[in-house]
Amino acid sequence: MRIQLVAAVLALSAVVGVAGSASLYDLKTQTLLGKPADLGDFRGKVTLVVNVASYCGYTPQYKGLEALHRELKDKGFAVLGFPSNDFGEQEPGTADEIATFCKRTYDVTFPMFSKVVTHAGRDQSPVYSYLGASGHLPAWNFAKYVVGKDGRVRAFFPSEVTPEDPALRRAIADGMKAN
Repeated sequence: MRIQLVAAVLALSAVVGVAGSASLYDLKTQTLLGKPADLGDFRGKVTLVVNVASYCGYTPQYKGLEALHRELKDKGFAVLGFPSNDFGEQEPGTADEIATFCKRTYDVTFPMFSKVVTHAGRDQSPVYSYLGASGHLPAWNFAKYVVGKDGRVRAFFPSEVTPEDPALRRAIADGMKAN
């Protein structure tokens, strides 16, 4: 009974920690290769958070995401990739397989993080729990969140919106101009 109570308190505190987070940049996660990652390292930058997959019709968007990252990375911007197998099981690979695919196929240099669950529920990643509080969760792979320098969601774009889309580019530029 006591162990169950302690487990329940710990589980509740984890949920409260995410729900109580004022910023995406308050969260910690893991890199694609399993090393600790502090999203606080991106505080003060505008980020584009994307749930990615290797075997999706939208996978060629990696090219545009990488171009966007390279263009703006020295101006206070970063693309953050979160592989997910949630939609059509289109990201079944291991971390090593995903990393190899991204590097060989699209020469991805933007930060990639461990595979996540984007759907609401007990297995949902804390990152997507926070992002989902904006009122939007991905309906498919390559959904995009523009996150401001303060770590708050500024805009959401569904999968079909490409990295080159003027509305997405405008949301990023507006975020970069904001204090």
